[in-house]
Amino acid sequence: MGKRITISGYNQNTNRRRFLKVAAATSAGIWIPSSHAQSPNGRVNVACIGVGGKGSSDADNAAKFGQVVALGDIDDKRLKQKAKKFPDAKLFHDYRELLSVMGDKVDAVTVSTADHAHTAASVMAMRLGKHVYFQKPLTHSVSEARLMRETARKYKVITQMGNLRDVH
Repeated sequence: MGKRITISGYNQNTNRRRFLKVAAATSAGIWIPSSHAQSPNGRVNVACIGVGGKGSSDADNAAKFGQVVALGDIDDKRLKQKAKKFPDAKLFHDYRELLSVMGDKVDAVTVSTADHAHTAASVMAMRLGKHVYFQKPLTHSVSEARLMRETARKYKVITQMGNLRDVH
């Protein structure tokens, strides 16, 4: 029998199997709650920063729940390859330019860059009021983790870190 837990006033019997099932479903891309991130056109507009490797599947999953309107990657080959799937998305080689140009057209951002750029790209997006799904590792230091937490709270954005790899 599972142990009874309380989270923010929500009671539910849980066990390991149920916990893992919910965690897997959450990491599969169900991360943009429509009540918090909604464009006037009724669709969530998503910008994807880093579209090679894990970023490719992150962009594909984001497209299941919204419209990918911008793609960013420093690797031109990866960027052009992903652009074939999202021909209407604007393309950028620098996430700073992507966020500067597309900031008012985007509701949420995926950050699947090289590990050392997760914090910088995510914090910039959050400061623009964008909800962010970022890949692990979250940060490289405790101070960066605190900055991410404080920024998300200050700008009242929803964040989630991907922590499961794709299973083929």
